[in-house]
Amino acid sequence: MENRNTLNRLSQGIIVALGISATPFVSAQDTVEKDADTVEQISVVGSRIRTDSFANDTPIDIISVADAEGEGLKTLGELLRTSTAASGSSQITAALTVGYVTDGGTGAETVGLRGLGPNRTLILLNGRRAGPAGTRGGVSAFDLNSIPLSAVERVEILKDGASALYGSDAVAGVINIITKKGDEKTINVDISQPMESGGEDRRVNISFGEEYSEGSFRVTADYRKVSMLRRGDRDYFNCTERLQFNQDGTRADPIDPRTGDYHCSEAGYGLWLSGGVNDAYGRGLNAAYDYDNFFANNGFESFNDANVGFTTPEGWYPVSFNDNYESEGWWDLNHPFLGQQTVVPETQNASIYATGDYNLSDGVTLYGEFIYSKRKTKTDDYRQFWTADIPRLPTDVLDGFDGDGSVMAVALTDHFSSEIEVDYTRGVIGATGDIGFWTWDLSYQYSHNDGKYGQDIIYDDAMWMAQSNAFNGVSCSGEVTEFSGNTCVDIPWTDPNFLYGDRTPAQEDFLFGRDNGKTTYDQQTLEGYVTGDLFSLPAGEVGAAFGFQIQKDEIEDTPGEHTLNGNSWGLSGGGITAGDQLTKAIYAEVKIPLLEGITGIERLDLTASGRWNDVDTYGNDTTFKLGMNWSIVDGVSVRASRGTSFRAPALYELYLAEQTGFSGQLSVDPCLDYVSEFEAGNITDTVFANCQADGIPADYDQGGSSALLITSGGEGRLSAETSVAEGIGLVLTSPEDTYAFSIDYFNIEISNEIDNLGGADIVDRCYDSIDFENEPLCNLFTRRNDSETNDYGIDVVNGGYVNISYQRVRGVDYNFTYDEEFDWGNVRFRVEHTMQIEKYGLLFEDSPYNNEVGENGLPKHTGVARLTYGKDDWSITWTASYFDSTNDYEYYGSETNTTTLNDETVTFIDETRWTTYHAVSGSFAYEDFDVIVGVANLFDEEPPRISASGFELGNAALFSQYDFIGRRVFANVRYSF
Repeated sequence: MENRNTLNRLSQGIIVALGISATPFVSAQDTVEKDADTVEQISVVGSRIRTDSFANDTPIDIISVADAEGEGLKTLGELLRTSTAASGSSQITAALTVGYVTDGGTGAETVGLRGLGPNRTLILLNGRRAGPAGTRGGVSAFDLNSIPLSAVERVEILKDGASALYGSDAVAGVINIITKKGDEKTINVDISQPMESGGEDRRVNISFGEEYSEGSFRVTADYRKVSMLRRGDRDYFNCTERLQFNQDGTRADPIDPRTGDYHCSEAGYGLWLSGGVNDAYGRGLNAAYDYDNFFANNGFESFNDANVGFTTPEGWYPVSFNDNYESEGWWDLNHPFLGQQTVVPETQNASIYATGDYNLSDGVTLYGEFIYSKRKTKTDDYRQFWTADIPRLPTDVLDGFDGDGSVMAVALTDHFSSEIEVDYTRGVIGATGDIGFWTWDLSYQYSHNDGKYGQDIIYDDAMWMAQSNAFNGVSCSGEVTEFSGNTCVDIPWTDPNFLYGDRTPAQEDFLFGRDNGKTTYDQQTLEGYVTGDLFSLPAGEVGAAFGFQIQKDEIEDTPGEHTLNGNSWGLSGGGITAGDQLTKAIYAEVKIPLLEGITGIERLDLTASGRWNDVDTYGNDTTFKLGMNWSIVDGVSVRASRGTSFRAPALYELYLAEQTGFSGQLSVDPCLDYVSEFEAGNITDTVFANCQADGIPADYDQGGSSALLITSGGEGRLSAETSVAEGIGLVLTSPEDTYAFSIDYFNIEISNEIDNLGGADIVDRCYDSIDFENEPLCNLFTRRNDSETNDYGIDVVNGGYVNISYQRVRGVDYNFTYDEEFDWGNVRFRVEHTMQIEKYGLLFEDSPYNNEVGENGLPKHTGVARLTYGKDDWSITWTASYFDSTNDYEYYGSETNTTTLNDETVTFIDETRWTTYHAVSGSFAYEDFDVIVGVANLFDEEPPRISASGFELGNAALFSQYDFIGRRVFANVRYSF
């Protein structure tokens, strides 16, 4: 056993690779008696020696599934987001993928540590890499939906860079998912029922395990269904208000006269007018139809009654024009499509997980793992579409319109749903054993992702045909669209029913369709290592580990035919993303006990590791790491580490086929009608000043033709990211191991970071720059300069994946655990807290410094506290997760919460308050049943409210730290047989 004792002195990185098990809180219903060893114990598989998470040279979080059950968490992603290393930044969740293009596609759940993204966080499953899953070309990270929480025992989070052991992606840290083993046989039913409808969660699983003299196996089958949560299901999601305030504290928002409440500022529909009629109303003019006769019944003046040289068919009224701010509220934008928009997608997930081992001989054990997971995700959404691809329609081609003005018609449609189906398969086969005093392990992993995605689209060729016919004043004459192959149907662009979304089947068949794409991602990994003792020193044995890894990644994303040929109006076009990457590596680690048993040094250990990597897409590199653990006296120790890491460009970052998209100027150009937008309080002082400085005329208010957006992979120009991670910490433990406390400082610096620059992001950042004249992003797009047509719109935006200059994150982790047994029960209290000090990135070397800590989505302080009391067959748990207040005021010209509205100073809200979510649960055991019942979000805390800023849904702040569902009751019933 001597060599196995030495294993315990290897760094946590190798220990995790070997596979470890933790002892979580021993609740009252457990039959295992709690002994008086250390807090948060970890056992090396096959060893009797145990150590705790406070005794490593790098900090480690251990989160048990018992924590998830006590808080009503239902997924692995939710569990991981309770770690303060992840909760300090907004994560990609199923809810936050709706309506946004995210890596992994709609419904995917990933996690990134330290705010550095999932690409810089390595996910291991029982110490081995877990291959990526998802849809579309941006697949690069493991989808946490792929393994059921019911199969997981605990998660270990190594909060430090670890590329010296694990290679690429382990920049911010490593997450090791440990699955359950043993001969437990259970049936489990799990429910989460919100107090309001929407977001219901149901799960059932069965697990069967056996242990016998020659080995063991365990199989878990799991099915989960999540009901869709729509915007209309929660008041705080429905209807975005401007949330602007006068100096006396009263609301400055316009009032909707239909309701007497503040105006609902959502996607508009109707007619955008220009020309003489627009000037007559002070510009910014829209025309709304009187669908419910409200205007007529309440004495509002129509265009036909206004005598402004512009007439319409009956029923059209001027709204939202500059000469009367109240007119903003006249426009009824609370459309029925709004309430049906998805917040949390409908998801069904079925999976099976199996693991087993077989003792081939006394010294050799075979083992294997298998996962199959099928996820189906459905979302509903709505969108605008409009006649932006042609000049505005003159009145002489529109029936019933006349006078000095031209028209851009904007319609709404709920034809914007999507369906995702992801099949993920992963298999591992390996062997481990002993040769003398050395232990060896050899394994092969293969994962295959097969993702299918369907998206409702609007045919671009049909839109062009319909718009050009309208502009030329001609009717369809048997024309057939170029790609969709549909026979033309005349589109009544100014018909109120058409604009509202009430269209004939023939019109919908002509304009609308569906596009279906497919994504495959394969990863194969062959890995082996040996570990044991090299020789003895006075302070102990020198342990070592040596290993190799060969990994092959392949991606192929084939978008639907209409995306490939650019025939999806208003959405990205693109080609096939395909490529592969071969990585070879060798690594070594040694742990040296330097001193022991002298004054001031109870024990001093040094760990050194290094790795040589060769990636065929960019070349080779070497990384290293040094770690120290200095036990000063019993119960007081200092740990420190410094290491280098790297991240090879992901396949999609290299090979993303050039994607082209067209965006209307309304979406991409902040300088469109910027005078009116500034007066309405919709753009900042900085944007207004920079649009002026760029020479854009004040009367530029016509969108003109769409902007061409180009995004492409960086093959041939991208190099690997490199980084340095440093940490130092102090650990205190009581003599009886009743309590333990640690404080750890971390610092991660990344050079040549890879980022995607494109579209509105480039243009917005350019005009939002406080150093506009020298802002390099302004060189990545061009404008038109056509004074005859007053077209100064964005022409082409060139974006894609590039190596940016630099990023740094710094902070401090605090961890306190108290665990004691009394005659009257067991009490355990644990607090994890992270204080982020600094997070900033420099796009270019001369970019201005901006510390993002404290901005929305990046709270300075975040933490979780858990208190559990247990006795005999029952226990009670209270959990509080908290997030610091934040704000984004530095991005406004005034750098405060003030702006100008109608020449008056008003305030707005772009900050989030300190937010705490409480959960309480009770558990008890009766014969073969274990039951947990609780309430999550006990006080029904709503997401913080912010003004319309682009990061809200309704007025709810749209960041993953906040609870979107509301108070809910949860229950878990487990039957053991």
